[in-house]
Amino acid sequence: MSKLLSPANNEVLFMGNEAIARGALEAGVNVAAGYPGTPSSEIIETLATVVKERNLYVEWSTNEKVSLEVAAAASFAGLRSLCVMKQNGVNVASDFLLHLTASGTRGGMVLVTCEDPGALSSVNEGESRYFARMLEIPLLEPANFQEAKDLTKWAFELSEKIRNVVILRSVTRMSHASGNVICGKLPTKSRKALFEYKGSIMDQLRGPVISTPVVIKHALQQEKLKKAVALFENSPFNTYSGPAKPELLLITSSACFLYSQEAISMLNLQKRVGILKLGCTWPPPPQLLKKHLKSTGKVLIVEEILPFLEENVKALAAGMAEDIGIKKYYGKMDGTLPAVGELNPDLVAEGLGKILKVKYKSQPPGYVKEMEKIIPMIPKREQTFCPGCPHRASFWNMHNALQLDGREGFVCGDIGCYALAALYPSCGFDTVRTLHSMGSGTGIASGFAKLGQFGFEKPVIAVCGDSTFYHAAIPALINAQHNRADITFIVLDNSGTAMTGFQPHPGLTVGAAGESVPAIDIAGICEAIGAKVAISDPFDLEKTCGLLTDFLAEEGCVKVLILRQKCALSPEKKGKKQFLMKVDEERCRGEECGCNRLCTRIFRCPALVWDRIKKKAVIDDVICAGCGVCYSICPQKAIIRTEAKQK
Repeated sequence: MSKLLSPANNEVLFMGNEAIARGALEAGVNVAAGYPGTPSSEIIETLATVVKERNLYVEWSTNEKVSLEVAAAASFAGLRSLCVMKQNGVNVASDFLLHLTASGTRGGMVLVTCEDPGALSSVNEGESRYFARMLEIPLLEPANFQEAKDLTKWAFELSEKIRNVVILRSVTRMSHASGNVICGKLPTKSRKALFEYKGSIMDQLRGPVISTPVVIKHALQQEKLKKAVALFENSPFNTYSGPAKPELLLITSSACFLYSQEAISMLNLQKRVGILKLGCTWPPPPQLLKKHLKSTGKVLIVEEILPFLEENVKALAAGMAEDIGIKKYYGKMDGTLPAVGELNPDLVAEGLGKILKVKYKSQPPGYVKEMEKIIPMIPKREQTFCPGCPHRASFWNMHNALQLDGREGFVCGDIGCYALAALYPSCGFDTVRTLHSMGSGTGIASGFAKLGQFGFEKPVIAVCGDSTFYHAAIPALINAQHNRADITFIVLDNSGTAMTGFQPHPGLTVGAAGESVPAIDIAGICEAIGAKVAISDPFDLEKTCGLLTDFLAEEGCVKVLILRQKCALSPEKKGKKQFLMKVDEERCRGEECGCNRLCTRIFRCPALVWDRIKKKAVIDDVICAGCGVCYSICPQKAIIRTEAKQK
């Protein structure tokens, strides 16, 4: 039996995302939808393992907006639904979310956004908390693993009390760390879907679900928010610990509560500092804050990333100044805490030390001196594509084709593993020149291609992955075709959402729970809009470079090249090698070769290593994936490949 289905009162070690999934099950969730994105992916993946046992519908949607719409349909039919995404996804879903918050919901509906302070697995550390304030809906933030479960369950109850969507925010350290959680009861009854729509336009439970009349619905939405504030005042997820009249009041939420607890303990400040931990962060409960702000003259707000909580506390305090007096505030705005990157106990302790004049050093002087000795000995490890990654071969082909073309063309990049191609010289071979959001490379390339009347003559390549193609590139590609943009569009098809764990997408024949589904062909879509389409294996350097060179030379239309090769880390390839690779030392001329160490200095597969003693290239057989591409790049034919025997 899955630990997700553990009986009530059992104490289970859950990852934060698993705890959120368990909380949704205890709330009686019926439908869950999302789009993969670290650190949120495990929530949908975990729920997908118990679809039969709990009679759930779980899907990986085409993108976050669609996932929110799928979850909303369930709510409109009286079911409880969960929508899951990372911080970038809320931006994608915001168009529909704006309308959804105005129309309201029926069955409990929770939007989980998992954010990435420090951009550990992202290309930004964006905030989605501001959407809660802008769209006037409640925001909840669990501070530990037990709360991750309990607050998720309560979020569904809150949603049904106010008849609106509720945002639950997690962060990487909460989502991916693990802790003990005491399980509650799983419901024994399932809801039946029933969508009623024949009531009046103002009957939220039985009428049409629409956001008009706008002003009246907006006023109703604000009434719902006031109801949430009243519930927040006495919520068990807002807690205080510390002296009755602290020298410093520390207000915090989410994983920062754990950092703050540890920092106070490290400095032995338990009798001087009180912690007000808010699980209900928007709207902030005014009476609760007034009570605790009265008790002190100094306030430190600890949060990640932007000063969202700090702004809201100060705004409330300004209106209470006559009752609570003037306070001295510390946090992001005055530089006590950094305004970028993850926080940790050391950073919080340093901030506390500055405020309370307590000396604190994160490491003893001896430790720092020893580290200074060791650092020069640590080998440099740069970010790069994995051994056998098809993207290395793809960008190698792009570089060579652009060089042969000779017009200083470039690549408009996209988000995914292949975003590493923007890191010259370790991955992209000096090709990628723009990198933004999913699908934006295609739209930007389309824009560049229409600048000919202003003297722009460089050829433009756009790249995106197969999952990104369905998520966001199709509208941009249609735009390029409709407006006769001269672009070469490359789909890096590695058969899955590889960066976040090989979750299925519409191009595959399997769904989120392993069920059989029809695949939607990328080439067929591109041909249907009138684009010229070719398919190639990026490992076949001669064929791929030739096709790409021809496409660059052909002007006045959209050309699509699908480079199809499975990810080296995919389950299908795990432990299998197509070729056995080795270097013939007699043929390898090393630094004397006219290629100037092309294999280890430029191509730079991690399995290709420069032996400083022998002055030769060697292949690390332990990490070599056996793709055989390096065989094609050596001008001396010193790299030998032989067919591997498959077990």
